Amino acid sequence: MPITLSPPRSRLFWIALPLVLGLTLLLGIAALSADGAAHATDAPADDQYVDIATVTPVRPPVRGPGGGTGTYTVDCGRNERGHRNADNFVISPGLVNGAHHTHDYVGNLSTNALSTDRSLDAAATTCAGGDRSTYYWPVLRRLDRAGTDAHTAGGGAHGNSGEILTASSVRVEFRGNAAGAVVAMPRFLRLVTGDPVAATVPSADVRAQWGCSGYPERFTTKYARCPQGSGPTRTLDFPSCWNGLTTDSPGHRAHVRFPAADGSCPPATFPVPQLRITLAYELPNGTPFAVDSFPEQLRNPVTDHAMFVNLMTRDRMTELVRCVNEGRRCGAA
Repeated sequence: MPITLSPPRSRLFWIALPLVLGLTLLLGIAALSADGAAHATDAPADDQYVDIATVTPVRPPVRGPGGGTGTYTVDCGRNERGHRNADNFVISPGLVNGAHHTHDYVGNLSTNALSTDRSLDAAATTCAGGDRSTYYWPVLRRLDRAGTDAHTAGGGAHGNSGEILTASSVRVEFRGNAAGAVVAMPRFLRLVTGDPVAATVPSADVRAQWGCSGYPERFTTKYARCPQGSGPTRTLDFPSCWNGLTTDSPGHRAHVRFPAADGSCPPATFPVPQLRITLAYELPNGTPFAVDSFPEQLRNPVTDHAMFVNLMTRDRMTELVRCVNEGRRCGAA
């Protein structure tokens, strides 16, 4: 019902004015609160978070006789060019927007749903040393800010709201095997880590490792609550026991398995350099964030995953293998 005031010269006007202003203020606060509540519903439930200080550190495996503990890093940038799409050519080749969530890429600049070994091998790259490999994972979003893809595939159209974050650092690292020497990866080898549907289907393939900067070797499958001055991290470890025969397999997992805790590989498999991608983000303390996921996965942190296709030259791979087997720290130049 409209509120009608008496003319300004009326005494009643000056009595009613504070009441009207107060009502206006209350309505404004209510509107802001409702908007804030809408943003809060985008955040995962509280039980999806854990204080990093309560997480037990993981001890690395002890090196055995003949084991290689070297590391080889490749600088591929932080996706400063904004190479993103809702494709996944490893899992859904040829299907545009088949991922139903948005992926971040470093390395090969041509990667999309229509990529082939041949097209990737002819493309440019963000990696040092000419490494044309493709490395990708779901984007992380800041939930207290609106995204620019609120109505597009992979974004809001698939339930993934919020502003996409560019990682403050991306470390691409290949490591040796604690149990023995590694052999070279074949070109075009496809690797998958994590399970994007683990929130709704029991899975032995969960590999999510959330953490906080400044807290090495503390990993959790839940979103990590970090102290002041520390930001969220994601550590993506890939399988590294190859069957020696094929570069892919039905389901994209059977041809490469994870090693045991001591680094040993299952029978009839051979250790290759283990890829680890570490992502770090700078966020104000307490800022809500979530990873992209399939709509029915509700952005559960357990669904974190990543993909890799090897397009290093044979000479570069030979250099990498020698480095990690000799226990050195090297990098692509």
